[in-house]
Amino acid sequence: MRILFLGDVVGRTGRDGVLAALPVLRERLDPDITVVNGENSAGGFGITMKIADEFFAAGVDVITTGNHVWDQKELVGQIDQQPRLLRPLNYPEGTPGCGFVLLQTRGQRAVLVVNVMCRLFMDALDDPFAGMERVLRAHRLGPGGVSAIIVDVHGEATSEKMIMGHTLDGRASLVVGTHSHVPTADHQILPGGTAYLSDAGMCGDYDSAIGMKKEVAAAKLIRKLPTERLSPAEGPATVCGVYVETDDRTGLALRVEPVRLGGRLSQHLPMRGG
Repeated sequence: MRILFLGDVVGRTGRDGVLAALPVLRERLDPDITVVNGENSAGGFGITMKIADEFFAAGVDVITTGNHVWDQKELVGQIDQQPRLLRPLNYPEGTPGCGFVLLQTRGQRAVLVVNVMCRLFMDALDDPFAGMERVLRAHRLGPGGVSAIIVDVHGEATSEKMIMGHTLDGRASLVVGTHSHVPTADHQILPGGTAYLSDAGMCGDYDSAIGMKKEVAAAKLIRKLPTERLSPAEGPATVCGVYVETDDRTGLALRVEPVRLGGRLSQHLPMRGG
């Protein structure tokens, strides 16, 4: 199976970059499933159903989020209408939405996508490790279970994301971090066969402060005075993410490569089966 995961989409420039890149990536990689983290896609803060529908219409299968999921308040009353738009799994019981979805890809293969949020330097949600264990008890990877399991670990601390990767090693196809908006260089296949990357990076303008206009961010940090609200930078986007190929029998990773397309960063575009 071929998996394409794209990191945090920031603002209009990130949305436009992703929508322009998806046809190129589909032709080049022919992914069986495409997952995008969209939690910063609405002006840098949250996501709307209209934006989610644009991603789905462009071929995205699942949208994950994170700590900004509720920044667009209307989503609270709408998220239950779209099971492929996830919020972190470990929000308290009764929170609208769901933290995972099971869907069928081409060839009627079942894929589980899970969205979980870390706790170090983040909101004090329920235990993400216990939440993952509950989900994986009900959905096993490999023969007799699902064909692939993809886990978006939204978190600040790379150590916590790494521990999640090692904890799920051999039980997930891909564990990928989001939230930091900076792509890491530690893509690897862990000893048990799980593809891992600490952070997929953002889809947005990298001539910025993690996607936001650098002048405003600098004024807040240096002068310590009130400034205008942070807003997304508007230059060309680099679309960042990760591409994984898995063993059809076990669901474990055979290959993992970063994706960097357009914008300012050094380019890396994998080849299918390369």
